[in-house]
Amino acid sequence: MRLLMFDFDGTLVDSQANIVHCMTSAFRAENLPPPSPQQVRRIVGLSLELAIEALLPGGEVHLAPTVAMHYREAFFARRQMPDFQEPLYDGALEALDRLAGPETLLGIATGKNLRGLRAALERHGLADRFATLQTPDHNPSKPHPGMLLKAMAETGCTPERTVLVGDTTFDMEMAGHASVRALGVSWGYHAPEELSDRGAVAILQSFRELPAAVERIVEAG
Repeated sequence: MRLLMFDFDGTLVDSQANIVHCMTSAFRAENLPPPSPQQVRRIVGLSLELAIEALLPGGEVHLAPTVAMHYREAFFARRQMPDFQEPLYDGALEALDRLAGPETLLGIATGKNLRGLRAALERHGLADRFATLQTPDHNPSKPHPGMLLKAMAETGCTPERTVLVGDTTFDMEMAGHASVRALGVSWGYHAPEELSDRGAVAILQSFRELPAAVERIVEAG
């Protein structure tokens, strides 16, 4: 049995517009200058409170729980809008279909909370695709290896038979801490060269490359 773990935001789904919008709303709710889209991209993948702490000015870090509450409220409201979109990246669904099989388990390790993740999976018809869902609700934030360690414990898979697919340096570092090999993607929130520097064994240019890349990694042992 092998385990293929995916990050969510920036790897499977293009959520950048929603994240930037909700972060801007959350900061403005406390009369704080909102971070730029580039700053927001840098922290996607961390648990929400840690991400907001990284964005707040030093003297305002104590506001992180309140700003996080505003963010969750803004995202919930945005998700109810009829024009809400959080599309899968091109080729993601086809890759999941090709990878699914009796010898391959799929999982997710994300900075998104479990409620939001389940809502997104339901929206895309993916609720039954994943054997394990790891979020900050019951794990330390990335880059701590807890999400991957728990996923492997739940599925009975070893690090040698586990691969992580992600788009941020936090993903690559988490994989390294868990002795798991990682594939970076070129379409996410951190630059491909950063992912390579943090341990990605390869950078995918499209989801079409994923099945063959996983085979090469697992066969290499």
